[in-house]
Amino acid sequence: MEESKSTGSGLAARGDLRSALPFLPVVLRGDALFWPPAAQESLRALALGPDVSRVVSGDVLADALTDLRQALDLPPLSAHAAEGFAIFFDDLLSRVHAQGWFAEVFPSLARLLLRLPALLEDHYAKAADGESGLRILGSQDAGVVLLSQELTAALLACALFCLFPTADRGEASLPRINFDGLFSALTHKPRQSQEQKVRCLLHYFERVTDSTPTGFVSFERKVLPHHLDSDMWMKSSAPLCQFRVRGITRCSLQAL
Repeated sequence: MEESKSTGSGLAARGDLRSALPFLPVVLRGDALFWPPAAQESLRALALGPDVSRVVSGDVLADALTDLRQALDLPPLSAHAAEGFAIFFDDLLSRVHAQGWFAEVFPSLARLLLRLPALLEDHYAKAADGESGLRILGSQDAGVVLLSQELTAALLACALFCLFPTADRGEASLPRINFDGLFSALTHKPRQSQEQKVRCLLHYFERVTDSTPTGFVSFERKVLPHHLDSDMWMKSSAPLCQFRVRGITRCSLQAL
């Protein structure tokens, strides 16, 4: 399904969607979500594989992503990001591995992205109470967001393709989301860990395109009241749970 149809769910009236929509690459028309036509055509070409898209190298991939971004009225990929995509897919990956990405994984991700409007509509239809829908929480707002793993994969694919609009994220105190920074970091004396971060993320995409996940992921923010200040913590007699402190081992290398 490449275009989502109106579900009659009153999407235009939903506050949760309205809060998130400025930060999503899709558009709302009436009560349906769509890719802008030019972006949808670009995704369709990518979905048909390298025989149609001509994406057979990191350089060409960067050009295709720039075209896709411009179809969304986003600026081109930065020169460093474009170079990073080329370095990773043309130099760091084996040729066989890269060919698998261009022939199978990227087209599958493009097909997943074509389903993003429908996945979002389904998400908001199931979050009818508005309490678990994808939304932007304000400062000191507690809440839960429940996403299907397929929608999560589609949103992460947007980040890989660098499709999220970013102009207003700073004003909303939102962190960076597109993966252009990860690839840019490969261009100037990168640490081995940086390459491994990208490889780890790409392995995730290989898995979700090989077998569509069917579970759910929840995110919850809990908020402490403002009146719980530092003086309260200093005077608290509540016992702490058992823990150990290691002064010489990074937490990423050894679980406590």
